[in-house]
Amino acid sequence: MAHRGAAATEGLASGVWMLAKGVAGTVLVLVTVLLLRTATFPGPDELRGWGRTGRSRIPAQFSEAELTAMKEALKEAIRIPTVAFSSENINTTALTEFGEYIRKVFPSLFSTSFIQHEVVGEYSHLFTIRGSDPKLEPYMLLAHIDVVPASDDDWEVPPFSGLERDGFIYGRGTLDNKNSVMAILQAMELLLRRNYVPRRSFYISLGHDEEVSGKYGAQKIAALLESRGIQLSFIIDEGGYVMDDFIPNIEKPFAMISVSEKGGMNLMLQVDSAAGHSSAPPKETSIGILAAAVSRLEKTPMPNMYGEGTEKSLLEQLAGQFGFPMNIILTNLWIFGPIVRKILEKSPITNAMIRTTVAITMFNAGVKVNVIPPTAQATVNVRIHPAQTVPEVLEIIQNIVADNRVKYEVLTAFNPLPMSPYDNEAFGYQLLRRTIRDVFPEISVVVPGICIGNTDVRHYANISTGLYRFNPLYLNPQDFKGFHGINERISVKDYETQVMFLFELIQNADIEKIPTPHSAEHEL
Repeated sequence: MAHRGAAATEGLASGVWMLAKGVAGTVLVLVTVLLLRTATFPGPDELRGWGRTGRSRIPAQFSEAELTAMKEALKEAIRIPTVAFSSENINTTALTEFGEYIRKVFPSLFSTSFIQHEVVGEYSHLFTIRGSDPKLEPYMLLAHIDVVPASDDDWEVPPFSGLERDGFIYGRGTLDNKNSVMAILQAMELLLRRNYVPRRSFYISLGHDEEVSGKYGAQKIAALLESRGIQLSFIIDEGGYVMDDFIPNIEKPFAMISVSEKGGMNLMLQVDSAAGHSSAPPKETSIGILAAAVSRLEKTPMPNMYGEGTEKSLLEQLAGQFGFPMNIILTNLWIFGPIVRKILEKSPITNAMIRTTVAITMFNAGVKVNVIPPTAQATVNVRIHPAQTVPEVLEIIQNIVADNRVKYEVLTAFNPLPMSPYDNEAFGYQLLRRTIRDVFPEISVVVPGICIGNTDVRHYANISTGLYRFNPLYLNPQDFKGFHGINERISVKDYETQVMFLFELIQNADIEKIPTPHSAEHEL
């Protein structure tokens, strides 16, 4: 017995040794491949290959008086409370005042012969800027005038005060999205004062109801342009930023241009049951049934769609910004993909990038403390990943709830937009990269992303395939909380940079086509 046991032990040890040698050899080969792949993986997006146009450029240099005036103009715009509560409840008095205000602040825009101004849907504004070369396909700069409601509670300053404190301008709309409205108009006004005449025609579209669907603003402008047979090379809206400190251990900020955005669905869940006296409650009530249903929705995440969007390209291009071992992991997603898939689920923001999200936003039931309510309702806000559709997501929700007593009513729904091109031939994407290089020389990496919210640009899908979302601002997690939250603010320096960016971008767009890069760059 002892001998056989010793032989078995010896045989096992020999087998383990042979296995270890094999594993070691495999690991050695694998490590060699990983290191070689990491060493030869395309480096940061250096944004090279776009020389200056041959035309005489106007330098983005502003006097102190101009800088002060642009700052004060933004403050005054913030003080006009263009609040949108719903599609049918918008502060139209403020919207009218805002239209009068921009006429006063930007007189050149309203008096230049090659610029046409139209009011659409009563309160939205469309500017047509005719370029000198009709052969060049036009583009559009997009922003929205309306803001979400804000009360004075918890704000450090009144939300519509436009007060400046410690280098920041506070107020609703400083980030979302009057900053873009004013920066676009300001950049164009400054160019016109310097006798700029564009070569490429373009449009400036300012919607007045983006926060409540864009039904009467952007949607009407898009329909108007479509009826005129207009096709656009590209459109730029809000939704991407210079991301600062969003990803732990990354060495530098990076720019993210969103090339798609999520679809959306507002879904009403309802349970009907017999009313009764609370002194003799049934085993289950309408509230209890519905609460259990929405609890299952919260506890059961939608499928992880990692690899179906832009996240692989985004992570690979960011690999060089990390130290060991993350640089090896991100340059070898072919093997480490399952690990990264799990890591991305940990943060609410990165989790939203890789799956459809479901949020219970409203719950209504009951009329009296001693009455069992006959009806309970919950509203669910769903943001749909670009790899899924409304019917697919609705079916998943019904399978998770798995209760025939729950009824469904789709209040609103729209599918995600297709991915806009972001390769080396995509003019709009490359134009943004070029301008980022000009204005943010410290940024070495520009990545494609998915906007987890919704923007007005989705209404223009019939007249352009190049729908991009980028706002030239540094954004950190603390600033992100200001969107629809409290203490929304923008630094004076960031706003000046935003105006400069648009000043440069409008001139950069006058190039006829994308030059062949001087250096070989990998596919984005």
